[in-house]
Amino acid sequence: MTNTNLIDIKYQQTGKSTNTNELGMRDMQAKVYAARNEQYLLVKAPPASGKSRALMFVALDKLANQGVKKVIVAVPEKTIGRSFQNTLLKKYGFFEDWQLAQYFNLCDAEFEKDKIGRFKEFFRQKSTNKLVCTHSTLRLAIKEMDNEVFNDCLLAIDEFHHASASVESNLGDIIRDLMAETSVHIVAMTGSYFRGDGVPVMRPEDERRFHHITYNYYEQLNGYQHLKSLGLGYHFYQGNYLTAIEEVLDTTKKTLIHIPSVNSRAATGLGKHTEVEEIMNFCGVKGNRNYDTGITEVVTPDGSTLRFADLVEDNATERTTLQSYLQRMNRKDDVDIIIALGTAKEGFDWQWCEHCLTVGVRGSLTEVVQIIGRCTRDCEGKEHAQFTNLIAAPDATQENVSKSVNDMLKAIVASLLMEQVMAPSWNFKTIKEFTEGGEVLGEREIIVEGLKPLSSVKTTQIVTEQLDDLKATILQNDMMVRALDGNTPAEVINQVLIPKIIKEKHPDLSDEEVEEVRQRIILDTIVKGNDVTESAGNRLLQITNRFINIDKLSINLINTINPFQRAYEILSKNVTASVLKLIQDTIAEQKYDMSIEEAIILFKGPLKEYLAKHNDKLPSVNDPSPQVQKLAQAYAIIVNEKRRHLTGLQD
Repeated sequence: MTNTNLIDIKYQQTGKSTNTNELGMRDMQAKVYAARNEQYLLVKAPPASGKSRALMFVALDKLANQGVKKVIVAVPEKTIGRSFQNTLLKKYGFFEDWQLAQYFNLCDAEFEKDKIGRFKEFFRQKSTNKLVCTHSTLRLAIKEMDNEVFNDCLLAIDEFHHASASVESNLGDIIRDLMAETSVHIVAMTGSYFRGDGVPVMRPEDERRFHHITYNYYEQLNGYQHLKSLGLGYHFYQGNYLTAIEEVLDTTKKTLIHIPSVNSRAATGLGKHTEVEEIMNFCGVKGNRNYDTGITEVVTPDGSTLRFADLVEDNATERTTLQSYLQRMNRKDDVDIIIALGTAKEGFDWQWCEHCLTVGVRGSLTEVVQIIGRCTRDCEGKEHAQFTNLIAAPDATQENVSKSVNDMLKAIVASLLMEQVMAPSWNFKTIKEFTEGGEVLGEREIIVEGLKPLSSVKTTQIVTEQLDDLKATILQNDMMVRALDGNTPAEVINQVLIPKIIKEKHPDLSDEEVEEVRQRIILDTIVKGNDVTESAGNRLLQITNRFINIDKLSINLINTINPFQRAYEILSKNVTASVLKLIQDTIAEQKYDMSIEEAIILFKGPLKEYLAKHNDKLPSVNDPSPQVQKLAQAYAIIVNEKRRHLTGLQD
């Protein structure tokens, strides 16, 4: 099937995000350092933006100037500990270097002895004040300790989305207890503040105690020096994914391949080790394995040698050897292709990686963000980064077609979300804000007629700091996924489904506040990433194949545009007609019950238009068009509601 890039973004290479100030800090790091006196910091910034070093700057200042005695850094997996090794900072203008005693680097793959014991020892000794460990070590060790030992300490949690407000989350529990019972300082860092299971990372009352620093993906990539472009693509296949590898794997590119879990529907059933062997066999003839490094060599048909790192390997000794090698690699040619299953996602530092090839559907925006982050690091000689998702298209002969359809829709949803995350934003202003400000509109500013001003701190915080995360919640909602069939009217999506999901996510918002957020969600989703063109003196935006005069943009107009039309366009253009029909039929079988709110919107708008076109002939539930069936259902609901109302009056 088709191999298409959903996103091809060109970046301006301004150098802003990688240039450093007089203290040796990048743009994002300087923003974090400016808030260094806050007791609780939440840093949301993309992979490769320098969160690790930002933490070092803040930690060293807290040790020197804020009465903090010790620093504990917790990361999800051992390989990420590499980011917190000894780092020279003084030579670039800071007052102190980051020095970590190897004994208290509990992520060192070559020194696994008694990590829990060394964690507890760290608090008793006075010779050093920094420790790095995994989330797992933190969870296990703290069970054997009193919370009081964290008084006057800084606890830094990398990849903070691993925490959860759920009572079953040990990491979330630890953070809540320490905040309640001790004087601990906390720096929480994450590339995407969203969990695939829909459970919030923190309780709202806890999150309000944190000072937020947000640095978006576009700021990061647009400010690079070397990377010029990013492509996010998808490739649909049917059958065994190994037969499609040759269509998407370019062995001349430094590539990170994530194969599917053995329990995934994308798995071949051959076993993960066989799948790794088959990928190597596609690339060439497998040679020797270097047992000092863990690297396997494969000789390609043209005689060149590829160095493979197999992180799927189960043998603990061989795996530790390879992890140690990857932690210490410092040359582009040290490895060519890495094959992984559940590792090498978050925080894995391989700056030379050019292509992330992911097989199967990933569970959340966070996971997709993290995987893409492996190839978006700025590196001399790397001008383009590519993410490709290899997705199984549904087949009518499959035992459970609906699950396959849902998988495909989730993959499209993730791609759409990444399109939103990666693209430049627009700033929307009310007419009143513009006239009172007396300023000339900026390059990416738009006045929107009928736009409600943000009336509270809550709505302002959601719009300025949480919009992409809220979009993820909305688009991954089951109701929304079922509305991606191309047949659900825009008015229903915009005025019924989206407000309902916003209210579920933020139950403390009033109806007015929900409407303020709803308007900006839809505006940002529809307009984001689009460029203005000039035509006959008008400034025009192309939105879902329509040119709209930017100077006449209104909420009423936006409400008639499907914010997720892109999803249907992707499906209709890039799968065969038979597969598209299979998808639509499967969605139709899973339809949700129509609410009275949806029926009213259809009755007032699309149904009136239908009646006008068909000489007042009523729509039929037996019509072959799913859209007409919806109108018939809406008419029946309104008639029944009116009958009940009249009956009630008569009674």
